[in-house]
Amino acid sequence: MGASEAASAPSTSITKAVDGDSVTEEFVLHSEAPHDGEATEAFDGMEEVFTYGSKTAYRFERSRGDPCPCESIEVLGCPLLETYVRDGSLVVVFHARGVDHLREVLTDLRDRWSNVSVQRLIQSGDDRSEQDLVFVDRSELTERQREVLETAHEMGYFEHPKGANATEVAAALDITQATFAEHLSAAQRKLLSSILGD
Repeated sequence: MGASEAASAPSTSITKAVDGDSVTEEFVLHSEAPHDGEATEAFDGMEEVFTYGSKTAYRFERSRGDPCPCESIEVLGCPLLETYVRDGSLVVVFHARGVDHLREVLTDLRDRWSNVSVQRLIQSGDDRSEQDLVFVDRSELTERQREVLETAHEMGYFEHPKGANATEVAAALDITQATFAEHLSAAQRKLLSSILGD
């Protein structure tokens, strides 16, 4: 990930080979200006394997004991379908056997790395049509809108009967009731547009 960030370029084709306690990893960096060989911390210990067009393949070795999200997922019985780096984040695609298995994998990852998130979840099943599966991009919400939604949810604002009213949630957030209503309405509008396909 460090090399991808340093080059401001996406990284794909992340592969590895395990030999005893040693792991050799390789990745392809997509950049119009490939790394020029100057020593930078992000590229220390990496070997440039080959370059073709705007793609450069790099290889490095590490100890098998070094923490790696990919290995944590594989240890829990999920072969990786795809692995790449985009916008400074490691993206891993895998299949879980079910919701409980997915929960086990996510719990393990979140115990080791605090910034783990699910970007897309697809559930198979004969009783569901593809139209029922929707992708909700939480990044469309502002940080404040997410805070308002999370606080309202935690305080029971959406429960019946309500665990807290708008005045109480606004006070907990240290904002006016009108501001609370404005943020809540904007967040709900964005989420409902994703869910209902507006």
